[in-house]
Amino acid sequence: TFQPWPKEMMQSAYYTEGQPDSDMSKLLGTVVRYPVTAGQPMTRGALVGPQDRGFLAAALGPGMHAITAPVNATTSVPGFVFPGDRVDIMLTQEVAGGGDGAPLKVTETVLRNVRVLATDQRISSTDEEGKTQVKTFSNVTIEVTPKIVEKIAVAQSVGTLSLSLRSIADSTAELERAVASGDVKVPAGA
Repeated sequence: TFQPWPKEMMQSAYYTEGQPDSDMSKLLGTVVRYPVTAGQPMTRGALVGPQDRGFLAAALGPGMHAITAPVNATTSVPGFVFPGDRVDIMLTQEVAGGGDGAPLKVTETVLRNVRVLATDQRISSTDEEGKTQVKTFSNVTIEVTPKIVEKIAVAQSVGTLSLSLRSIADSTAELERAVASGDVKVPAGA
């Protein structure tokens, strides 16, 4: 929101009402670089947009890392996974044990409920008929803990990774199950 501010304390770096770069619709999707106190004036250096340097680092949760991994473009819900979605990551690999010594292909879920930060999917303007074209992705950047970064590095060297899109409702239900089972401890009074 905009609020009155003493003229003698105004700075050119502040977002001010009526200025073209202070249009609220243009600020949607930006991320703050650091915590902001209620009532504190916002400066241009406090916000970073999706096209700006440092956006990904600002969008990461505390202690989290971003890693980009190649995924199977045909089995990873092409055209339907976008930044902010939650996915499971599956590993398909060959293991010994098939008949006549032939290897078996097996798939297992190696990560559950991870947040997608970016895909290399691009929406090009339009085709000859004016329809929006979506080009499928072959890489996905996800937000994970440092330990899981290592797990993904090993998994992608062993086999092929695929994504499974999760329902928005799954995140809440999974947290509630974890709290009920005692896997997640809730602070007293929360």
